[in-house]
Amino acid sequence: MSGQEKRDNKFETKLIHFGSEVDEATGASSVPIYQASTFHHHDIFNPPQHDYSRSGNPTRQALEDYIAVLEGGVQGFAFASGMAAISTTLMLLSAGDHLIVTEDVYGGTYRLLSNILTRMNIETTFVDMTQPELVKAALKPNTKAVYMETPSNPTLKITDIAEISTWAREHGLLSIVDNTFMTPYYQRPIELGTDIVLHSATKFLGGHSDVLAGLAVARTEEIARQLKYVQNGLGTVLGAQDSWLLMRGMKTLGARMAHSEVSARKLADWLSRRSDIEAVYYPGLPNHPGREVQEKQSTGYGAVVSFDVGSGERAKKLLNQVKLPLVAVSLGAVESILSYPAMMSHASMPPEVRAERGITDGLLRFSVGLEDIDDLLADLDQALANS
Repeated sequence: MSGQEKRDNKFETKLIHFGSEVDEATGASSVPIYQASTFHHHDIFNPPQHDYSRSGNPTRQALEDYIAVLEGGVQGFAFASGMAAISTTLMLLSAGDHLIVTEDVYGGTYRLLSNILTRMNIETTFVDMTQPELVKAALKPNTKAVYMETPSNPTLKITDIAEISTWAREHGLLSIVDNTFMTPYYQRPIELGTDIVLHSATKFLGGHSDVLAGLAVARTEEIARQLKYVQNGLGTVLGAQDSWLLMRGMKTLGARMAHSEVSARKLADWLSRRSDIEAVYYPGLPNHPGREVQEKQSTGYGAVVSFDVGSGERAKKLLNQVKLPLVAVSLGAVESILSYPAMMSHASMPPEVRAERGITDGLLRFSVGLEDIDDLLADLDQALANS
């Protein structure tokens, strides 16, 4: 099958037929795991494609090509974690640079920007990106990039990717989108004009709570060249075994996301009709302020629902009452995961900063897995009744 024919395939087909699904040497139905750190030079004057696994490994290369196909970029890059992908990408910036970032960004990203990159004199302005005028007002002479997370974690606010990416290009800024929650199954920012797409592939792409990984995809060859240089220089790469595990998980992305989103819609609707829930955050709800933008740039609403039970005390009681979901850090797995942002994903964010961003002590984040939704609702109902 030619490359052009592959590009014309529907997304679900690309998940299975991505270019390296069959090993050319043996016909094996799975990409081999090249568990090697270095590669022999048969002819010193004609070095092999891969010479050292930090710089390139055939198994990791297959994964990197895979995500590039799915996101519609020119080149992909695989990292040891989502934060490794984010931190490596932000190392494209230099001392004295400034970037504009979604205000309720993931706590690990906030920590990197606020406590680590500040030591390198890289400055960040956090803004409510549901209001594009606030993004534009944050522009400074030294601004070099705009970093979007949409839907945001954990309050699920929506940023207009195309509008912000277009504005960024007009001002010579790099545009970056964390696409972890939607995955390319529902949302492909590069097609909307974004320069770099990032993933914590530990989540929906891996899908089985058994691999730690991050991915990045570049829109242009020049950006890809820069990312490759920094990835190799920092050595933040994903190992061969985890690369193989991630590819195996990604093959079922479509089936998993479709099932979980149907359940997430039912969960959000059920929660929104309860009188003992303070607020429900889900882009698929009719009253979600970002729903129109979400439907313009995405083909679905995702599988994460956040809701406020009213207080930290009640949230903690509920977490000890549920029987089916994992009470854990992370999301996007075959099993449902119930998280408490104030003590988990956003614990590194100061309490007063969390409060400003709507991350209350009563807020819970439910990543809906593949269980029967009626069983999940029955379990949550008893937990709420006993909290």
